[in-house]
Amino acid sequence: MSQPPIGGQATFGIWIVNKAGGLIYSKTYAQGLSSDLTSNDNLVLASTFHSIHAIASRLSPSASLPSSGVELIESETFKMTCLQSPTGTKFVLLTTPGFAGTDVVLRRCYECYAELMRDPFYTVEMPIRSENFDTKLASAINTPIKG
Repeated sequence: MSQPPIGGQATFGIWIVNKAGGLIYSKTYAQGLSSDLTSNDNLVLASTFHSIHAIASRLSPSASLPSSGVELIESETFKMTCLQSPTGTKFVLLTTPGFAGTDVVLRRCYECYAELMRDPFYTVEMPIRSENFDTKLASAINTPIKG
């Protein structure tokens, strides 16, 4: 894992959370949030995020305009951006606050996941343990954004 550049843009990690709130994938790409998060800490944080997302999607001032849930949480030290797929799977990208193009990166991650769904040896909603997926996802996250 590398350290994010001071004042630069970095992706700290990604969580993929199934529609039931279970963490099915977690990967850290750069140190910066907390280097001592255990796998259990990631499970708790991801399921807590799922719960907050579910509550937020229920809160809407108008029944005709439903809420899509939490899409962004930003602080002085990190930004957490969520893309929810049509099936309810959530892709949560953890980046530096100034990171531009999180929507592009999340779309790439979703495309990697969609490709994984074609694998006959992967069971939907179960933890992802695939070196091929790891490699493709790392490439999707680390490829510079054009524009």
